[in-house]
Parts: sequence; structure tokens; C-alpha cells
Amino acid sequence: MRTSIATVCLSGTLTQKMQACAAAGFDGVEIFEPDLVAAPQSPEEIRALADRLGLTLDLFQPFRDAEGVDPVTFAANLRRAEAKFALMQRLGMDTMLVCSNVGTATVDDDVVSAAQLRELGGLAATYGIRLAFESLAWGRYVDDYRRAWRIVELADHPNVGVCLDSFHILSRGHDPKAIEEIPGEKVFFLQLADAPLLSLDVLSWSRHHRLFPGEGGFDLAAFLAHVLRTGYDGPLSLEVFNDTFRQTDPDRTARQALRSLRWLEDQAARHLGGEDGPEVARLPDVAGVLGLHLDEVQAGRLGDVEVVLQQLGFTFRGRHRSKAVGLWTQGQARVVLNEQQARDVVPDVAAVGVQVADPGVSATRAERLLAPRVHRRTYAGEERLAAFSAPDGTEVFLGRIPKGPDATWTEEFHLGATATGPELVTHVDHINLVQPWQHYDEAVLFYSSVLGLEPQAPLEVAGPVGLVLSKVMRSADGRIRLALNLLPAGLHSGLPQHIAFACADIVALAQRARERGLRFLPVPDNYYDDLDARFDLDPELLATLRRLGLLYDRDAEGEFLHFYTATVGRVFFEVVERRGGYDGYGAANAPVRLAAQLAD
Repeated sequence: MRTSIATVCLSGTLTQKMQACAAAGFDGVEIFEPDLVAAPQSPEEIRALADRLGLTLDLFQPFRDAEGVDPVTFAANLRRAEAKFALMQRLGMDTMLVCSNVGTATVDDDVVSAAQLRELGGLAATYGIRLAFESLAWGRYVDDYRRAWRIVELADHPNVGVCLDSFHILSRGHDPKAIEEIPGEKVFFLQLADAPLLSLDVLSWSRHHRLFPGEGGFDLAAFLAHVLRTGYDGPLSLEVFNDTFRQTDPDRTARQALRSLRWLEDQAARHLGGEDGPEVARLPDVAGVLGLHLDEVQAGRLGDVEVVLQQLGFTFRGRHRSKAVGLWTQGQARVVLNEQQARDVVPDVAAVGVQVADPGVSATRAERLLAPRVHRRTYAGEERLAAFSAPDGTEVFLGRIPKGPDATWTEEFHLGATATGPELVTHVDHINLVQPWQHYDEAVLFYSSVLGLEPQAPLEVAGPVGLVLSKVMRSADGRIRLALNLLPAGLHSGLPQHIAFACADIVALAQRARERGLRFLPVPDNYYDDLDARFDLDPELLATLRRLGLLYDRDAEGEFLHFYTATVGRVFFEVVERRGGYDGYGAANAPVRLAAQLAD
């Protein structure tokens, strides 16, 4: 289907916004009137620019407070509307958004509102313009799309239809199923927005917290399916008011926006399951996300990281035959240490590898979703791994399933050792990635759309420098867990990321690591006193935790034991042991960890 976006979604001037939308691949735009009023270009110049960029001008918006008024006010509204119709003719536009009255409504009567819309529609028809009537969630009298449709039915004018806006419908908790009762030809326009599920007045919620599809909590796939069942075949358009998006680079935000629409169209197609209606594009499947196959730490000097890995029981498997890269492994956990082009870089998590059933199909999906491709030099005989850049710059590699126990890209590493003792680490449990504040929502969309990971309920953790918002992205089977942490503004560059390894016996591993000289993140005695008060632990277990510097959590399903290493550069490691059905991350211990890292 055709795609469109309101210029209010982006930062910059009107011409910059239009250029960003065209560069991203949108088919059209909604012109937000304040953007036009502030533009130095004439309407004719804006129209000509749209033609050069290959953009259609799909909707002029908003026209406010038109109906439900006394005759004197309505006469003034007609004069105001006619001036806008003349302006739209200069722009070459044929659809105007008319919002339900918020500020001047004094007549709560559907018959009056319908009569006024009918007269307004008659005037619009003389200019070749259609009116899309939208119920605002905070409309004085009309705040429900079902009432807006009743008024349009009463108006009974070919130039008067409805605009359906997902935010105004879903934020009020209205059932969208009745959308299917509206004939598709009377749905003149569709506006889409997601949002976090907040307890907030709808006006503030709308003006500051809308998100692109896939970034919030609304079931937009089901909503869009209802709209498509009407036979609607107009553009899928985004109208997102968001303080962050109005500050960030418009080119990047436009790509993020189009990614969200392509993802949503695919989700709606799956929801419809082949029903008759407008043709909806499907994306290639994620192609079987099966787990993490590598973690890459990059830095100019990696000696301190190598020491920590050795103390944790990892084995050095050798240097890459053509790159300044080393491989360390234990169990199914693989850590690549990369010194290429990293002369002045402190140790940091640079890349993660995801194992998929068909990397080619998964890569095609990522490209359709506008994920930036990462190119790394590969020589003959070396495995080519498709890679894409996540919003925070982390590179995501797509690897195939190995044919044998170790028949993968790991064969490209030579002159290493083999494991000599028990390998207590089994695999990577999760990875914690710190996100810049301006790209947090984009990261949620990236991992959910490109890799098919499901966002879990967000969690706020109180740290010594402010609240940390954490949202885990995980595969259905839990083999992939990526924790995205949003830190207080200004602190992204100063706080570390980490890789968590799962192990079979954390007590044995911690004891062996201490004997090898591993520097654990210190845990205060007050923590263990509190732990005893909360859980009434067996004295022997409590003594072991205290002696080894282990942290502990428990829920109805099981237990969680873990410890952290000291930070090297901007990276540290965690080792965890899950007992029973425990599926969390020891969130209650996070404030202790954050305070210790600040002091360390």
C-alpha cells in the first residue's frame, strides 16, 4: 500500500522534512499547516518541490473547531474554510482533515453538526476538495469515531467522510471492531500512531508521547486489519507527535518511520491471513532465530579483557587468519576481541551475532526494513556474514546454523589452545546494551521488526545517578535476550555495557575465578544483611554468597545467583545461574550493582 507521513513527525523546515521523507522512500506526506505557515516558499513552490521529489501531498491538516457552533460562528468558519480551500488548490491538494470541535463547540447535537459539515462539504466540492472528519480523543462533544461516523452519515454528502486515527480510538479504549461497519469509500484517510500505555490525560499523552508503530503498546496490527476489511485502499499515514523526534535528524527519523510502516503492514497481513481486500505487503520471515553465536568486544588494547576471560575459564582459540581479531570460547559462548581500526577505542561491546536458519532470507528482511548494511572485508574462503547496524551503532551479524559441533566461521581462527578443564559456562544468557536517549524507541522497533524479538514490560531501576529504564527484547523461547537500558540524559558515554554468561555451577566457577585473581565487583555487607531479612536464607548459603561476592534473587518459580566482574573500559561481564524456572534478571540487585560501579 502507499505510505505517507505528517510533516509534524520530523524536525527541520518544511522543505527539509519533505526531502527526508522522499529519501527514506515515502510515497507522500501530510502537510501540517504550521509547517507551511513558517515556510518562506510559496504554495506553488512547495507543490513543485513535491513533484520533483516524487511525493504526493495527501492531506492538509488540521482544520479545527468547525462544527457544533452557533450560526454566527459557523459563518466565520465558512469564510476561514474557503481561504484554506483556495490555498489547497494552489498546493494541488484535495483532502482536508477536519477535527471534531474542542474549543468553540456550544451545540451538542448530531443533526446540527451534520448540517454544518454538509454545508462545509458543499463549499469544499466547488474546489474539488474532500473533508475527512476526525473525532479527537479530547473533543468537547465528539470524542468517539462511532459518533463521528454517525454525523458523517447524517451529513450525507459525497465530499464528507471520516478520518480514522489509531491514537484517538485506542487511547480512549474504544473497540475498533465497529470500524468494519463503515464503507471503505467513506474512509477518506487513515492516520497511525503507537504509544506507551500510560495513565495520563489524553491531550498530554497525544502531544508528547506518541510513537511509531511497533514502539508502543497498542495492537496496531489488529486495528489496521479492521480498517482494511472496510475496503480502504488509501495511504497508510503516520501522525506522531513526539518531543524526541522533533529534535533528532529528520533523515534518520524518516527511515525509522518507514520501517515501522513496513513492519506494521506485514503484521496486518499476517493478521488478515489471506482475506480478500487491499493487497498488503508481506516481509520475508525472520527465518528461525535460534540463539546468539558471538559477542564482539572492540578496543585498541584488549589485554585486560583477555585476562578477565581467562580468569572466567575461557579458552583462547586463536587469531583470525586475515584480521586482527582473536576468539575466546567456553561452552557455546563465543567472544571475539577485535583490534581492527580501534587504536583509540576503549573496550566496548561492538557487535552481537545471531544464529538463524536462513541468513539470506533474514538479510533480505532486514534490507526491506531499511536496516543499515555493515560491510566488512572478507577474503576468499572466509564465511560472509551479513551484518546490519542497530540504532546505537552495535553491529548485528546473521550466522548460519553449524553443520557440525564447531563447523562455522570459528574454523578461521588458528594457533589457539583447546579447553583443558571443565567448561562451567554453557552459553550467553543475555546482553545488556546501553541506549542513547534519542534512539531508545528506535532500538525497540529495530530488534522487534528485524529479528522478530518481543519487547517485555519495561522496568525502572533506581540508581545513584537517576532512574534507569530497562526493556528486554527476547525471542519466544528465550534463547535470545537483549536488555536495552535507557540511562539518564548525558550519561550514555560514561556507563558500561555487559555480557552475561549462563553457567551450570556458579559457586564452583566463582571460587575458581577468585583463585585465578578475578576482580569481582564489590558487594557491601549491608546487601547480605538485607538479603537475609528478605529471604530468610539457609545460613550456609548466605555465608557462601557473602564469601564469594555473589548476588541472589528468588521468585515463585526458582532462584537466581549471579556476580559481576569489575569494568574494563566500557564493558564488564556477568555470570548467572538459573535454578528452577526463574526467568528474570535479578532486577532487585541492579541498584547495588550501579552504586558499586559508580564507586569502583
